[in-house]
Amino acid sequence: MRQFKIVVEKHPDGYVAYPLGLKGVVVGQGDTYDEALSDVKSAIRFHVETFGKEVLDVEPPILEAFVAEAGIEV
Repeated sequence: MRQFKIVVEKHPDGYVAYPLGLKGVVVGQGDTYDEALSDVKSAIRFHVETFGKEVLDVEPPILEAFVAEAGIEV
């Protein structure tokens, strides 16, 4: 079993989730947090099955992920 860092965003019309540190674009969505997380896990499995384990070879690996909020005058 491999661990992934997954970002889950809440939008007005549902949730969107995507993994960090994976080659290619993988996105999941759902009406709830759990649905989006389940969908992106399924999408990751499909992505690896389709394109091979090479999509897991990302250098350098992501050690930690942070979400920050900053006010910027534009």
